[in-house]
Order: sequence, then C-alpha cells, then structure tokens
Amino acid sequence: MTAAAARGRLLLLVPTTSYRIGDFLAAAERLKVDVAVGSDQPGVLEVFSRGRTVALDFKAVDRGVKQIVSYNSDYPLAAIIGIDQETTVLAATASAAIGLRHNAPASVEAAQNKHRFRSRLANSGLPAPWFTLLSLADNPAPQAALMPYPVVLKPLALSASRGVIRADNPDQFIAARKRIQAILAKTDSQGEAASHILIEDYIPGREVALEGLLVNGRLRVLALFDKPDPLQGPYFEETIYITPSRLPAPVQADIATTVGTAVATLGLHDGPIHAELRINDHGAWLIEVAARSIGGLCSRALQFGAGGGLEDLIIRHALGLPAGIDTGEQPASGVMMIPIPGAGVLRTIDGLEAARAVPGIGEVTIAIPLGDTLVPVPEGNRYLGFIFATGATPRDVESALRDAHGKLKFEIEAN
Repeated sequence: MTAAAARGRLLLLVPTTSYRIGDFLAAAERLKVDVAVGSDQPGVLEVFSRGRTVALDFKAVDRGVKQIVSYNSDYPLAAIIGIDQETTVLAATASAAIGLRHNAPASVEAAQNKHRFRSRLANSGLPAPWFTLLSLADNPAPQAALMPYPVVLKPLALSASRGVIRADNPDQFIAARKRIQAILAKTDSQGEAASHILIEDYIPGREVALEGLLVNGRLRVLALFDKPDPLQGPYFEETIYITPSRLPAPVQADIATTVGTAVATLGLHDGPIHAELRINDHGAWLIEVAARSIGGLCSRALQFGAGGGLEDLIIRHALGLPAGIDTGEQPASGVMMIPIPGAGVLRTIDGLEAARAVPGIGEVTIAIPLGDTLVPVPEGNRYLGFIFATGATPRDVESALRDAHGKLKFEIEAN
C-alpha cells in the first residue's frame, strides 16, 4: 500500500447508472489504493467493491455530507472523487467538511448549472452567446416571438445532450419547450432546474472536447478530441471523438487558453476537467465546463504511458501521489458512442465479430442488454455502446470507427 493510501481510504461516489465504476476500481487496484464505493443503491455495486459500500443520499447534499462525515469517523478518508455529474457537488462539499483537497462547492455547482455557468463567464472577456433564463410556468407564445433564432433550449442540469434542442422559428421553440418540460417531469430535478430552462444563441462551428487536470490552479491538457460529425441539431447526439486533434496548433493553443480562463473565472483549481467548445472564425466558444472527467466509457480511448489510464491519473492526483503523466508520442485513438437508431426494444445485434475484426479496432462494447428499451435523444441519456480504435493517424482512426459501425445491424421492435 502506498504511503498516501495508508493515511486513509479513497471514497468513490458512483450513481448506479454509471458506466465507469469498473474502470475506477481497476485503476485503484493497480495503484494498490484502499477504496470504498458510495452509492445511492450500494447493494447493486457489492460485486465490485467486496463489501466496501456505503449508502448515501445523492439528492439531498446536506444529508449526503452528514453520511460521509459519519463514515469518515469510522474509516478515515484520504480523498473523495465524484465520478459522474450528479456526484461532483456532494464530493466537493463533503471534502470541504472533512478538510480534504477540494474545489469550492459553489464553483462546482456553477459549472454544473448551465445558467450559472453562463452568468459567471459573462464578464470574462471570452466569446459568449446571448442567453436568457426562462420559466416553464410562463406563456410560451410571447417568449417564442422574442427569440433571436436560431436558438438552443437546454435543461439546466441534465447531461449527455439530454433535452438539448435547437429551434429555428417560434413553432419549433414552443414544441421544444413542451418536450423539455415533459423530460424534466420524468427526472429527479429540483428547484430552479425543474422549473426553468436556458435559452442561448446557436453557435455554429466545429465542436471539440478538452480533457484536462487542474493542479493547484494550473490546467494540464491531457487530450483534445475532434468531433468530426457535424452537430447542428435539432438534437445533439454525440458520436465520434478522435485525438490528437487535427486543428492547427494556434487554434489548439487558443482552446487551452480559453478553458484555462474559464476554470479560473469559475474558481475551479483542482481535479479533472471536461470542456466542450465550438470553434469558428470568431474564436473558441465554450459550450460547457464540468468539474469531472469524460463520461461513458470514452476514457478508454486515452492512455498515458506508465501513468496508466485517465482514472489512474485522477486517483493519483486526488491522493497527492506523483501524477506520472505521459502525453508524449502516442498512437492516434478514438471512440464512437454508438448512436441509438430508433426507439423500441433491442432484439438482436448482428455484425459484432465483423466489426471487431476491422483493422485498428480494439474493442466493441454493447452497453444496453438485449430486451431493454432504446430511447434516443433528446429524451434518452444512454449510449447503445462504444467502439474503440487506434491508428497511425486520426484519419485512420476515423475510418476504422466508421467501418466497424457500418457492419453493425440492430433489430429494434417498436413499442
């Protein structure tokens, strides 16, 4: 056991819907870290954690913090990591209560709430769209008449493009608003996040994602992903991520500077960062910054030499261990989040072996079991699966991902 781990246990806060628990636990095992899992349904994760689970309230932060403080009195903690969006505020607040390294909870909350995020950055000097906060209780017709189309309607706190819809005219605006209201009614959203939505200008351009690590306020860029598929709406289902980016070096430097300015403005200074941006002739425009790492299984597209995978770096940082980051010469790599082709019950999948046999493909993982119901965006927030590839160049990776995806055939029975 490492000296840092000997001082206390690592607590991972993991929703039972998370894709990522297995990868974090595997990284903890590689690092010989004493680890426990905090979950809203710990029994579901018992198979992963060998009895080291603790039941936590993820919705009521004050109660969740008390539960973690109580756990810490019996099992002293060295660090707390919120793996997914819904656990980052709890992780920061509990870390503050115990005296562990943490971001300010208000900063994490501002990054998580799309309206607070826009408001915090409004005077940062960064390129920013027009935006406004609208109440779902108000009459939508007057709202629709005043919009500077095209606009994008967004729930304040949902992730994975859930409920994000572009509208080009008043009729589309009213329909999108009604659809988002129905989506929110089926979630656990509370307060402002359940009763309001953000409206902002549609930002044209190429989209990228930056994966980074903040160390004492300094941003270390771990990877910059291109998203070669156009994300123009009306919905914004993500598909392919490829690194290294093919953007010119000055543009990549501008992206890193933009994200660095944004996290400093938000008050974030430690831990993983995932940022989404649009790039056009007017510069780099932030779509969002999250105080967490990339979602789904996408982190498997990243390796850092002897430093291991992304989860290894995050755990090392949280425990104050040497990072061992190696972002030197690596093969080009990428991931495709397999799009859900339609709503209904998933009956069969053909072509898996052919997809896995495509040169450059390292893994094809189906995340939704046969017999489950598929729900496309904007209502859905699950990926059908993930395809991973490596290659000599980003173009080779993109070609392999598209070729493998083309070999997959899905039988979906309509509800």
